[in-house]
Amino acid sequence: MFMDPLTAFLEEQEAKIVEQFKNQIVKSEHDQFRDRIHLNGQAMYRMVIGYFRGTVTEEDIQALAYRVACERNQAQINIGDFVHNVCMGRRLILDSLQEGGVPAATMLPVVMKINECFDIFLVHAVSKYTELKDRDLDKKQMFIERSHKDRMTILGQMASSFVHEFRNPLTSVIGFSKLLKEDHPDLPYLDIIENELYQLNYRVSQFLLVSKKGSAAVSRRIETFNVAQLIEDILAFLYPTIVDVNAQTACTIDPSFSLTGNRDEIKQVLINILSNALDALQRVSGERLIHIEGFQNEQKASISIANNGSPIPPDILPVIFEPFFTTKELGTGIGLYVCKEIIERHDGTISCESSERSTEFRMTFDLR
Repeated sequence: MFMDPLTAFLEEQEAKIVEQFKNQIVKSEHDQFRDRIHLNGQAMYRMVIGYFRGTVTEEDIQALAYRVACERNQAQINIGDFVHNVCMGRRLILDSLQEGGVPAATMLPVVMKINECFDIFLVHAVSKYTELKDRDLDKKQMFIERSHKDRMTILGQMASSFVHEFRNPLTSVIGFSKLLKEDHPDLPYLDIIENELYQLNYRVSQFLLVSKKGSAAVSRRIETFNVAQLIEDILAFLYPTIVDVNAQTACTIDPSFSLTGNRDEIKQVLINILSNALDALQRVSGERLIHIEGFQNEQKASISIANNGSPIPPDILPVIFEPFFTTKELGTGIGLYVCKEIIERHDGTISCESSERSTEFRMTFDLR
């Protein structure tokens, strides 16, 4: 079917077709291998001739495809330009055969053979190029994650050192404020001072929990505690802020609902989420609502806190639990990150859904 006259014709046309290919290829000025593109085209042209003669196998075409794919990947080119050049080279060969007067009866199998050769090349080249690109992306991702981890370690060490230095005098001030309250119970503003000191101590605890050193330093007492009572204590603690925001709170919690874990850590999570809810409510007019629900069965326990405040934008929602991410002007970006760390340490998950209607944080604990 494929006679020597055909391959002889292709050999005669090589210089002409390669020159046409060289003049029409798409190449980037930033491609360090741009002067080799037409040589790769010439190598492919000779593959076609050898494929007709039966001296070139699919493995030979694959080897060329892999070499070119590695080169194209190293050159950081657009894969679309590469595919365009390959298809353009195929077209030049087919045009040349038509102009050369190849008989119609022979043309169809010739075209099929040429397409087969180019298809094999393209499949292997694009697959290898994609594999190399994915490998490069994996390496970059590993580098980014390693750099992020190193930065987190340094920040954790800095935060831990600073907070430990800060906490000692803070503990003393809290202690003396209690003594002052006992000696002078009617002294004005003492309640405000004490509440602010507790809020400050809460923020300090957040920083401690971010660092590994801080996590190890915090005594984790495990106990079974009543969730309804915990929520009641938290709402009493946040009462001045709730009144200031003019928010209405509603609780639907099973009185027998209990969890086993570190009560102070779960308390910290709930305070953080409720504080964020109160911040969101400050930016809306009309009725301001916070709804707290809690239930448990034999398999799982769940606590949800919802508010009708400003929604979290969809593009921000996926990253709200990332460390040091914040939309607040004076925020630290560690509050929700610490919440996630604590919940996961209690074999639970935390998620958030937000819409114009409401924003809900849900914590779920597996009890099986």
